[in-house]
Amino acid sequence: MASKSQHDAPKVKSPNGKAGSQGQWGRAWEVDWFSLASIIFLLLFAPFIVYYFIMACDQYSCSLTAPALDIATGHASLADIWAKTPPVTAKAAQLYALWVSFQVLLYSWLPDFCHRFLPGYVGGVQEGAITPAGVVNKYEVNGLQAWLITHILWFVNAYLLSWFSPTIIFDNWIPLLWCANILGYAVSTFAMIKGYLFPTSAEDCKFTGNFFYNYMMGIEFNPRIGKWFDFKLFFNGRPGIVAWTLINLSFAAKQQELYGHVTNSMILVNVLQAIYVLDFFWNETWYLKTIDICHDHFGWYLGWGDCVWLPYLYTLQGLYLVYHPVQLSTPNALGILLLGLVGYYIFRMTNHQKDLFRRTDGRCLIWGKKPKAIECSYTSADGLKHHSKLLVSGFWGVARHFNYTGDLMGSLAYCLACGGGHLLPYFYIIYMTILLTHRCLRDEHRCANKYGRDWERYTAAVPYRLLPGIF
Repeated sequence: MASKSQHDAPKVKSPNGKAGSQGQWGRAWEVDWFSLASIIFLLLFAPFIVYYFIMACDQYSCSLTAPALDIATGHASLADIWAKTPPVTAKAAQLYALWVSFQVLLYSWLPDFCHRFLPGYVGGVQEGAITPAGVVNKYEVNGLQAWLITHILWFVNAYLLSWFSPTIIFDNWIPLLWCANILGYAVSTFAMIKGYLFPTSAEDCKFTGNFFYNYMMGIEFNPRIGKWFDFKLFFNGRPGIVAWTLINLSFAAKQQELYGHVTNSMILVNVLQAIYVLDFFWNETWYLKTIDICHDHFGWYLGWGDCVWLPYLYTLQGLYLVYHPVQLSTPNALGILLLGLVGYYIFRMTNHQKDLFRRTDGRCLIWGKKPKAIECSYTSADGLKHHSKLLVSGFWGVARHFNYTGDLMGSLAYCLACGGGHLLPYFYIIYMTILLTHRCLRDEHRCANKYGRDWERYTAAVPYRLLPGIF
């Protein structure tokens, strides 16, 4: 069968020394040397990578090689570069504290009302996927509402009331970086302590015995404060993704201020990335069934990553275009727009097909035909046996992760909008290719453990992961 029953599951030690049953999927229980080396590398160098990219734009006009060459040739030292870096300021700290507090308020205290008047939108109280321990959490889905309120207030204050300049984010970009780091490390550390001392669901915690892995990948599956404040849903969506479009708007305003106009490349980046952000919040209920919520525990990887890595590195295209305004020819602009829209269509329709199949239990049409699926089963840590289906029709019959293929097409479009003058804006497509390929392999490893021989039948039916005939 797909998995063992509970009494056959291997035992692990909890931090208090008591044995507990191991679940059938989710984060690793034991850490091999390569995983540990990778974890330590990321903990040490990921913050430096973010700083290096932002510093390169601020001091070297977005050249990634110039800082290293300056240091290598003796024209500058690390101390010189650091001395030119803006420190945290009281203004930045106040802005960031106000920003996070406002998002917490919108998330925790304002129940969703958008689902009452927006046809097709699913918000309000929704159930997540079953956890390895058999728990089904409920969530208040109100991200679209938070995005709309935040952006309406932004435009009103920046352009009508003139309480602040629309360039305020760009003007405080590096001081805000230090504030984001403080929050990222604080919430990650708190989550780890909470996992040891007062977890929300002890049955869904995982302890490897390795401090660095526990800190990086997290102990608790769904850490919460109270009934509704879920760390994963809040930090995955609110401080970073709500801010994503505001950051791009601030970069566009700075380009207008510096050059007297906004280039078509900046407009492309703003539009294509706004489509992705709005798609995320429109489908936030669907997001509850994705790998981030269903499999990842909450640690530094999500806590610091959502506070720092996402808002600072996912917006590099807009930042680059402030320093290097690119005006694309009409054919190039239309080609990039088409690439981005086709990529989005593949990404959205692939996810829609799976969601439709799940909601209707297969009683639907995909590409005009009754969908085909592979029946499978798995056992949760509470010993209960569950049945599921793996879709092999539509885009899911083309490749096992064809939604990622569409995502990569969109990512490439963002980068191509910046022209070919520098490598920096292309970091995003390089990173996303690595991230999504790794996520493919990680997801398939979990599914192989979860579904066993049923997964082997599925991979035989759909042999390719991302690119049919290639990979």
